[in-house]
Amino acid sequence: MPHCTSYDGTEIAYRDRGEGPVLLALAGGPGRDAAYLEDLAGLDSVRRLVVPDSRGTGDTAPAADPMAYSFPRLAQDVEALRRHLGLERFALLAHDAAAATAQAYAAEYGDRLTHLVLVTPGSRLQGALPEDARAIFESRAGEPWWPEAVAALAELETADDLDRVRELLLRVAPMAYGRWDAAQRAHAAAEGAQLHPVPRAGFWQGVDEQARQSLLDRLREVTCPVLVLTGDRDAVTGMRAGEVVADSFPHARLRPLHAVGHYPWVDEPALFRPVVEEFLSSGGFPRPS
Repeated sequence: MPHCTSYDGTEIAYRDRGEGPVLLALAGGPGRDAAYLEDLAGLDSVRRLVVPDSRGTGDTAPAADPMAYSFPRLAQDVEALRRHLGLERFALLAHDAAAATAQAYAAEYGDRLTHLVLVTPGSRLQGALPEDARAIFESRAGEPWWPEAVAALAELETADDLDRVRELLLRVAPMAYGRWDAAQRAHAAAEGAQLHPVPRAGFWQGVDEQARQSLLDRLREVTCPVLVLTGDRDAVTGMRAGEVVADSFPHARLRPLHAVGHYPWVDEPALFRPVVEEFLSSGGFPRPS
């Protein structure tokens, strides 16, 4: 894999495939190998898809300084990658927790972005923890996997053995998808080996209330168009969090996706890819459906 050298000399590994305008994609978790993003429903057939492994995940070495796992510092790695690739401006996509990294990048380097896509983001950065994800989970009580997922969720609250946690995560995995078919099962089966607890623990550290508010204030000055995608079956972050995130930007549109969970490119690739590509190819927003 190619690497770029970041601000402190760390080598950041990244995948680089496809041709066309660059779309740089950030994996969430936090602390999960970027391999789970796959090819984002084939976006690499129309874009040059660049996907870095964040510090301590995939082929990127762990951080010597634990603070380097925090999302504002991870945003500095994104800037290092931009410089390495020789990009003046580029489109940025982020999934899940990486939406915080992308927002930190936009707050600091908004003039470098042509477009920003935030896929099923959480809203912890906004200081909001909407509860609709629980309601979505409860609404799926009639599905065959639900009783086992309920029991596993309860055990996860106190589980501290990593191997056991990985087993439990697989049992609750169906709640993250719009349906539980072969593609979803295969995607979920890889999650346990892709998780890294140290980067995960460090992701939110070092950001006090003043820094958080300052970052949010700077998001009001971001001029690029922002697309926020949510799934109506996403029992991980829900849909309300996406609304809160979209409200943080002056030029954002929220696009709910039907029959989609936390991983839209897995559940509905034929829906996800056209929506994202139309947004990236146009001056901004996809046409309403």
